[in-house]
Amino acid sequence: MSMTSAPSWSPSAARVAQANMTAFRQAAERRWRIALPDYDALHAWSVDRPEQFWASVWIDAGIIGTMGERVLVPGPSMPEARWFPEARLNFAENLLRRSGNADALVFRGEDSVRIRMSRAELRTAVARFAAALRRHGVGKGDRVAAYMPNMPHTVIAMLAAASIGAVFTSASPDFGVRGVVDRFGQTEPRFLLACDGYFYAGKRIACLDKLAAIAEAVPSIERIVVVPYAGEAQSLAAVPCAQWYEDFIAGSDPDPGLAFEALPFDHPLYIMYSSGTTGVPKCIVHGAGGALLQHVKEHRLHCDVREGDRLFYFTTCGWMMWNWLVSGLASGATLLLYDGSPFAANGQVLFDYADAEGMTHMGTSAKFLEAAAKMGLAPRATHRLDALRVLLSTGSPLVAEGYDYVYRHIKRDLQLSSISGGTDIISCFALGAPVLPVWRGELQCRGLGMAVEVWDDEGRPVRGGKGELVCTRPFPLMPLGFWGDPDGSRYRAAYFGRFAGTWCQGDFCEITGHGGLVIHGRSDATLNPGGVRIGTAEIYRQVERLPEILESVVIGQDWPPEAPRDVRVVLFVKLRKGIVLDDALVASIRDTIRENTTPRHVPSHVLSVQDIARTHSGKIAELAVRNAVHGSPVRNIEALANPEALAFFRNRPELQA
Repeated sequence: MSMTSAPSWSPSAARVAQANMTAFRQAAERRWRIALPDYDALHAWSVDRPEQFWASVWIDAGIIGTMGERVLVPGPSMPEARWFPEARLNFAENLLRRSGNADALVFRGEDSVRIRMSRAELRTAVARFAAALRRHGVGKGDRVAAYMPNMPHTVIAMLAAASIGAVFTSASPDFGVRGVVDRFGQTEPRFLLACDGYFYAGKRIACLDKLAAIAEAVPSIERIVVVPYAGEAQSLAAVPCAQWYEDFIAGSDPDPGLAFEALPFDHPLYIMYSSGTTGVPKCIVHGAGGALLQHVKEHRLHCDVREGDRLFYFTTCGWMMWNWLVSGLASGATLLLYDGSPFAANGQVLFDYADAEGMTHMGTSAKFLEAAAKMGLAPRATHRLDALRVLLSTGSPLVAEGYDYVYRHIKRDLQLSSISGGTDIISCFALGAPVLPVWRGELQCRGLGMAVEVWDDEGRPVRGGKGELVCTRPFPLMPLGFWGDPDGSRYRAAYFGRFAGTWCQGDFCEITGHGGLVIHGRSDATLNPGGVRIGTAEIYRQVERLPEILESVVIGQDWPPEAPRDVRVVLFVKLRKGIVLDDALVASIRDTIRENTTPRHVPSHVLSVQDIARTHSGKIAELAVRNAVHGSPVRNIEALANPEALAFFRNRPELQA
C-alpha cells in the first residue's frame, strides 16, 4: 500500500473534463437515466448492469456491425455465459474503418529499417493479402500463423486473416524450433508468415534454417510466405512450400477492395499460448467480438486514446501486448511499432522514438523502467516528450520506487498506469484511469465491467488484506475455450477449479484504501515459510532498491530436501559489473528486507548469479528456477528466452545445508 499521504500525480480539472471516460459517463447517465457521480459509481454500475454497460461501450465506440437485441445470456455457471448472441461484425473492418493519408503504422527496427504506412496504404495492403489468402483456399476457421517480428507485415496478415474469418496465431522469431512446434503443432495452421531473420542489439539473426525445420515438423503448413526483413540475398530452396512476400501477393489486383465476412460475436479471432514453463503451452482461443469490445474500452476509456494519438508498446509477437496494441487502430490511433533491443542507442532508443514520432502513449515493462533507473537514464533532461500523456507498465508489478523514478526523471505531468491482466484474457483486470490520481505502488483501479475482488483461501472477500484475485461475473473476453479441449474440462480446471464458478487469475494481491490494487506476485510462486504467504514482489521491491543489484529472483525451497517440513526463502541476485557479493552486501540485503517487511521475508540464503531465467515476454521464470533448484524437470525449456541460465541453479552445494 502507498506510504504517502499525497498522490504522485492528479489529473487537472481540464484533463478530467476532456477525458473520454467523462464523456462516456455523462452519456450513460443520459441514456439510462442514472446518476454516476464518480469512478466508484461508474464501476459499480458497469458490473451490476453489464447489459447496459457493454451496450454503451458498443454504441459510444461506434462499432460497425449489428448488435442484436440481447447483450448477455447467463449460463448455468460463469464460463457458459454468452455475449451478444445475435450480433454480427468483423474485427478487421472495425480496425480498418478509417482511410486517408494519416499514418496508420510507423515501424522502427533499431536503426536498420523504417516503414511508414498511411491508413489508405494499410487498407490496400490488407486487401491484397486477403485476396491472396483466398486464392490459396484459406477461409473461415483456418489457422493463419506468423513467426514474425513486430512489424507492419504481421499486422497486415492478422487483419487479412480476420477479414475472411480465419484464426490468427503468432510467435516471435526468437523462439526456437521446439517452442514453435509445441505451439503451432497443436493448432495446425495451413499458412505461415515468417521472416528471413531479425535484428537484436545490432546483430543480424538468421531464421531460414529454423523455418525449414518447422515446416518439416508441422505437416499442416501448406505455404510459407517469407518477408525479406534481414535483407541478405538468400535462396528459399531449402524451405518447403516457401515463397517471398511480394511473389505471394503479386497475383492480386493492385487495389482489389476490401471484403469483410460478417461473423458471430464469438467467432474465433486469436489463439494465444500460455508461457508453458510447466508443460506444453495451453492454446487459448479468444473471440473477435470480445477482443474488440474489451480493447476499445481499455484504450478509449482507461488510456484515453483519441483519434490521431500515437500508441506504442514495446512487445514481441509472442506476447499478448502485441494483440492489445494492434487494436488501437479501432480507436483511431497510429501504431508505433518497434523491433529490437529496448536498450539500443545506449538505452535512449525508445525515448528517441517518442520524440521523433510525437508518442502520446508509451507502453513498456516494469523491468525496463527499473533497468533505466539503474542505468541512470534521465529522459526528462535529455528529451522533450512533449506529446507523452500516458506511460503504461506491465509484465511484473511496478514497485513504488519505479513510480518515483518516472515522475522525477521521465515526466511529471503523466498518467502512469501499471496494468495487470494476462494472455488468459488478452486484457486487464486492473489498470489506469485518466480521471483518478496515481498513488505510488498501486494500480489505479479495477477495470470497468470487471467484477474483481480479492478472496481469502475460504472464498471470502478481503479488503485491506492479501488474497487471490478473482472475477465473480462474466466478461466478454473470457476465452472461448482451449484448442484441443472439446469438453472444456481443461479450461474450467484452469480458471474455475479453485473457487467453483468464479474466475481465479492466480495473482496474489490486495485492494487498497484508494480503491487501487497492489500485486504481490503470482500465487503459484508465493512463498510460504512457516505457513505464512509472502508475495515475491514484496521482496523484489526491497532488494532492487539497492544500487549494487540489477535484478533478482526469489523462490521457496522445500526444507530439508530429504523430508520437507517447511519452506525457506532463497534469494538470487544479479549484481552490477564489478560488484562482489561479500558478507557486508548480504547483511545489507537482509537488513533492508527485515526493516521494510518482516523477519519471515528475510532469505536464508543469498547467492549471486550471472543471469536470471526469463520467458520470451521478459517475465522472470520463478517456477522454472524453483524446479531447477529442487532437481525437478523444467517441462518446456523452449518457453524460456535464456534456458542456459538454469544451469547455475541446479545442484548448488550451498543449498544442501
